[in-house]
Amino acid sequence: MDSTSIELPGSQISAVKVQDDTIRIEFAPAYLVKSMTGSSERTRWWQNGALVFEGAALDETHPLPALPAACSGGDVGENVFTYRDMVPVPLNSRGHAHCALSVGGELIRVTANAVRLDMVDVPKYMEHLRPE
Repeated sequence: MDSTSIELPGSQISAVKVQDDTIRIEFAPAYLVKSMTGSSERTRWWQNGALVFEGAALDETHPLPALPAACSGGDVGENVFTYRDMVPVPLNSRGHAHCALSVGGELIRVTANAVRLDMVDVPKYMEHLRPE
């Protein structure tokens, strides 16, 4: 099965925007990895986008890191699934949602009632990732 995911380590978080109970974690760019059924090779792409949490609360016990900055990894969860160091594309889920993203030694923590991934334009090709 073909799959696409955002690779969190190395992706650039450009901003965290809070408006009422909606929190947008913006990536500029996010690095995507695509794999195709039957191929051992994968490809890397870049694309801007945002993780959008609704019915959300930001954990303010941790200060937000200075942005823009590279994400060094973390978890994004929706209902019973937790994605470590990646986000599946597409993502649109209602129910318990959360994230804990590491940026410059700080954590961006959000809990919410829904999460979706809004990508901008189309992905741009960067390189092939060949198995060693």
